[in-house]
Amino acid sequence: MSIESGVLYVVATPIGNLEDISARALRVLSSVDQIAAEDTRHSKRLLQHFGISKPLISLHDHNEHSRVPQLLANLQAGVSIALVSDAGTPLISDPGFQLLRGLRERGLKAVPIPGPSSLLAALSVAGLPTDRFLFEGFLPAKPAARRGRLETLRQNCHTLVFFESSHRIRATLADMAMIFGGERQAVIARELTKLFEETHGDALAGLCTWIASDANHSKGEFVVMVHGAPEQTDGAWQGEARRLLTVLLEELPVKRAVSAAAKITGLNKNALYELALTISDHQDEFAS
Repeated sequence: MSIESGVLYVVATPIGNLEDISARALRVLSSVDQIAAEDTRHSKRLLQHFGISKPLISLHDHNEHSRVPQLLANLQAGVSIALVSDAGTPLISDPGFQLLRGLRERGLKAVPIPGPSSLLAALSVAGLPTDRFLFEGFLPAKPAARRGRLETLRQNCHTLVFFESSHRIRATLADMAMIFGGERQAVIARELTKLFEETHGDALAGLCTWIASDANHSKGEFVVMVHGAPEQTDGAWQGEARRLLTVLLEELPVKRAVSAAAKITGLNKNALYELALTISDHQDEFAS
């Protein structure tokens, strides 16, 4: 396959082990006119390792809005561009969304060059269900916001996948154990493909103990995967929701009670409204 003019190539690069780069990725990086990189200094070292010298332009969270028009103009003028992130597959919790959206709006072409991904690498060795999973990326940094987000996921039946940093991993695991329950099974993948790669699975309570038992366990970049909640029968979810709504309706109007119940359980609002009507005398308020 030859490099096409005016095409954006979205190129996956190693997440640690440089041997994971594909022959196709190397050929594309060697052949395009320009490379858009999240951190040009980091990408320059990678390119130098493989003997590649190409013009680099930065594209990161802080300049994406201003940089995208220039890159789109280059593509429209026939320049071929490779987009790379610091590690792994671009746009997976990395910059590039605005560029791809602008490209689609202008009818320009993007070609994926697949390869390393910490998300898929972690799932492949987790031993958790992967037929359905929900990727959440990074949770909010502030504790209250993080716990609120976890509350919305508590009843989700899919395997839940998160990215986390070394300085928040202990607090995040503690919040997960508190909200999902300490018995919920989960797996941590740390420093994937790197020298100190480690994968450890246990109940969330056990993972909290493990992460605190050795300072080295908290180092590096993390993928945290949590088993989904058990799927409930209609009778089971209705029983739990009925008990919760009954308590909430003693203090709140129907709409606010249903909204709170939806946030706590993760259940569908319309179904909760229907259930609320069967246990409430506030039909007129609901209709308004």
